[in-house]
Amino acid sequence: MICDICGNSTTQIRYVTRSYGKGSDLLIIENIPVIHCPKCKESYLTADTLHEIERIKLHRQNFAKERPVPVAAFC
Repeated sequence: MICDICGNSTTQIRYVTRSYGKGSDLLIIENIPVIHCPKCKESYLTADTLHEIERIKLHRQNFAKERPVPVAAFC
């Protein structure tokens, strides 16, 4: 895969977890593929990934499973 920013051909795919919303509208999406370039240090999502995130958010009742989530403060 070639970096869209610098053109380097050694990009890597990393998988991240992101949260969207808050309170009772909180949705956590795991294993989101992010393109990372070790040369220019940029990370970005593809258009297809962004469309899939929006689809998951729109149809969250079909995708989401309820799980208890412990929360810790960084202080």
